[in-house]
Amino acid sequence: MSPLRGIALKLTSVVLFVIMSAIVKSVSDEVPTGETVFFRSFFALPVIIAWLMVRGDMKAGLYVASPTAHFLRGIVGSGAMALNFAALGLLPLPEVTALSYAAPPLTVIFAALLLGETVRLFRISAVCTGLLGVLVIMVPLLTVSEVSTAVLWGIGCVMGSAVLRALVQIHIRRMVQTEQTSAIVFYFSLTTTLLSLLTVPFGWVMPEPGTLALLIGTGLIGGVAQICLTSAYKGAEAALLAPFDYASILFAIFIGYVVFAEVPTLLMLLGSAIVVASGIAIILRERALGLKRHRARPGMTPQG
Repeated sequence: MSPLRGIALKLTSVVLFVIMSAIVKSVSDEVPTGETVFFRSFFALPVIIAWLMVRGDMKAGLYVASPTAHFLRGIVGSGAMALNFAALGLLPLPEVTALSYAAPPLTVIFAALLLGETVRLFRISAVCTGLLGVLVIMVPLLTVSEVSTAVLWGIGCVMGSAVLRALVQIHIRRMVQTEQTSAIVFYFSLTTTLLSLLTVPFGWVMPEPGTLALLIGTGLIGGVAQICLTSAYKGAEAALLAPFDYASILFAIFIGYVVFAEVPTLLMLLGSAIVVASGIAIILRERALGLKRHRARPGMTPQG
């Protein structure tokens, strides 16, 4: 697979995830968050299974070395998904998308605290800049004449989701040493489906036919998006693809304006630009350091 195809798959996954988020937002007034999480996870499973069968990778792709690691990933990941879905019902789509960019800087912090990774001045500066951008995004939400409880809950939910997503990234860094990527994707959807059923007593509803179709669509779109994302990294380096994550803000602004009549504020755009710039700076710096380390070890085998 060529790098260009990898980039195309990455952008496709970004667009699909934003569309999925827009659908979740559109049904948030009718369907409880836990029920939405169920549909998103359950209907992704057939897509993932079909993908594994087409690849002829069903047995090897679902092999598990550590069930506990998958279960923990499912708990933390399902919490992140639920909080993000809840935030979509409380805040504009572009703001939720932009505030979710707090996850990469938080991942750097957690990597230093939990994995013992060395964080030098450049990364510290970039992380602080990224978090500053997040604060700038919050300003328009918190400086209106009367800040509603819904807005405060929305900010809390999306920031809580960012923290959990950062923790998930740290956990997955450990998991990929022993677990197949396809297994991580499959068992996450399975675990999240089962965990979401625990919310049934809190008021699930029988959706209208149109709403039901949209809910099923979140799972199918999410499953295809996950496959595109996984496949993208088989054709191009992570450092090359990572900056394209930030294209999501462009699609979120477009869909938010066209579908929900949400007009982004100048401060939201400024904050987003700051966060994106800091994230790309970290990515480029890590790539440069990786190339430098590789040149310093020319005689070593690929296994190190």
